[in-house]
Amino acid sequence: MAEIILARHGKTEWNVAEIFRGQIDIDLSETGVKQAKLLAEYLSKSAIEAIYTSPLKRARKTAEIIAQPHGLKVNADPDLIDFNFGQWEGLPLEEVKEKYEDLHKKWVAHPEQVSIPGGESLEDVSRRIVRFKNKIISSYHGVVLIVGHRVVNKVMLCTMLGLDNSHFWKIKQDTCGISILTYQDEQFILTKHNVTSFLKPVTRAPLSDF
Repeated sequence: MAEIILARHGKTEWNVAEIFRGQIDIDLSETGVKQAKLLAEYLSKSAIEAIYTSPLKRARKTAEIIAQPHGLKVNADPDLIDFNFGQWEGLPLEEVKEKYEDLHKKWVAHPEQVSIPGGESLEDVSRRIVRFKNKIISSYHGVVLIVGHRVVNKVMLCTMLGLDNSHFWKIKQDTCGISILTYQDEQFILTKHNVTSFLKPVTRAPLSDF
């Protein structure tokens, strides 16, 4: 493999409202569809060899829009599904802060130490990212596009750069932002991160890291 383009899916209404999405299958908003189309245009000349996506429709639809100019099939992989937020899923951020005050404070301060009740830990995500990485590294020699989710993409960047999950909050990727990693000498090198210049036609105020 020569290069990975790592994209986050387009915006949803729950991003704007700061509601924990996790594995609830939320669709793209109208703005999210527009973002995906702008990203598709931006990547239309890229020599993408394969496209992988989370099976959730907000990511899958983003991937399908990007795939159209290339005539590529979209591969949904369960290892890319969003972080399982367990009991937090479907709850607004402010409600989680109130109901799970101590755990949420720990999530902000030491995310690598948190296991969400009824859900996952970041280490659980790391294990599936390693499994996914091992599947694709030997399968491709060109550009692979991956469309995923905020938490999973942040963990993927940490994993591929050899960082532990204590660095989770030091990475931000906006909706439909892309990061690019090259693979050489058996290691990944981050060459671009959170590129969003192509989203200017639909960008208002930037969202928080949510």
